[in-house]
Amino acid sequence: MSPTRILLLDFASANDLSSRLHAVLASCLQQRVELRQELAGSCEAGGGDSKLSYIVSRFKPVLVFLVSPFTRLRQACALFQSLKKELPDPPFIVVSEADEPGEIFEMLKLGAADYITPPLKPVNILPRVWRVLEQTRVGEALSHALKEKLGLAQLIGESPAFITEVKKIPLVANCGASVLISGETGTGKELCARAIHQLGPRANQPFIPVNCGAIPVELVENELFGHERGAFTGAAGSRPGLIQEADGGTLFLDEVDSLTLLAQVKLLRFLQEKEYRPLGSTKTRQADVRVIAATNINIEKAVQEGKLRRDLYYRLDIIPLLLPPLRERREDIPLLANHFLAKYAAEFGKCVTGFSPEAMQKLLLYEWPGNVRELENVVERAVALCEQKLIRSADILLSRHEMGAGQESFQEAKARIVAQFERTYIQSLLLAYEGNITRAAQAAQKDRRAFWHLLRKHQIDVQRFRASTSM
Repeated sequence: MSPTRILLLDFASANDLSSRLHAVLASCLQQRVELRQELAGSCEAGGGDSKLSYIVSRFKPVLVFLVSPFTRLRQACALFQSLKKELPDPPFIVVSEADEPGEIFEMLKLGAADYITPPLKPVNILPRVWRVLEQTRVGEALSHALKEKLGLAQLIGESPAFITEVKKIPLVANCGASVLISGETGTGKELCARAIHQLGPRANQPFIPVNCGAIPVELVENELFGHERGAFTGAAGSRPGLIQEADGGTLFLDEVDSLTLLAQVKLLRFLQEKEYRPLGSTKTRQADVRVIAATNINIEKAVQEGKLRRDLYYRLDIIPLLLPPLRERREDIPLLANHFLAKYAAEFGKCVTGFSPEAMQKLLLYEWPGNVRELENVVERAVALCEQKLIRSADILLSRHEMGAGQESFQEAKARIVAQFERTYIQSLLLAYEGNITRAAQAAQKDRRAFWHLLRKHQIDVQRFRASTSM
């Protein structure tokens, strides 16, 4: 596979912005990109733009960096505007030491995809490059490489609701604010927390995950804050807590709503003052720890019921992330299933290459109460038991999941369930047959006209399914 091309247009800056940018990209992306620097300083708007247009059209980059000193930003801006009229693609990112909001806004108004100012560090540049490539759907190989580099490779999905949350992670990672990740069990909350840690300045420091719900109530404070010798019967020596172990790094508190109210008070004080006191100690200690919390329940309801202190909730929920359940992003099921298939086929040394349409449809119609974690377990079991190259429907073993009854009438419930079934059934067929309407209609045992009627009834865009399966 040929490397992805990135072009740096340097407007003869007196400083070394372009060289520093080149060094960052070359060191981080290595053989994955072909970098080219072009001096654009001698080009005037209206005269040299044809030369630059020629360079861009011949080199065919997936991304262009427009590097300009503050004194020449207006000139670069005019040339940029001229280039965008002739070459709407590829996307442009402006790099300049100017950080005045007016100048930045002007470049963004002209169509720049982003604006970067020094210092030019990988943690500031790589997430922006990834976001631009994801938004424009160009440079897929480089985009995937960047996801691996940024610690996002395990966060698989293309549904809008999921991508919206994942794109926040590089931004969240660069600040030290507390993060509260909400989502059902198995949606990937710890993966998000690890990605935030890996992308931030604490990446080389400890990441300490804690499942608060798995710690006995009487030991919660001891686990978090540690104890001194003689603090309680059997405390023959002092023991550091998890906060001390995470000093300099990140503490991930999963199921934070399970903490006792007393432990919540102490955790709140630590979040506010960065100070804590081990059990049995008369002295306070300090620790530089970023706290990321997670919950799988309705956290606001927990606050109303008094299970979680309101002041602690406000302190933890400075930056919220909400991971959707798998049943609300069914278009991601084929991506996830094939990812897990490749993983376990290699691990088990088996020649299993894919799913039959019937098997994929079975996966798509299931409600997935255990979300992505349950899907991984199901695929792992199917790969282990499969004796053919394709996983069949019989290889997919699913547990029963009963849905709770609502307060609606029988007719209302029936109409809702029928509509939901029709839409889900049609989407599963389109995903299984890669948007081929003829084959999907045949599988449903309906003629094309009746199938088209259902598509229009539920406002289903067939093209979206073709695009999602061809990536």
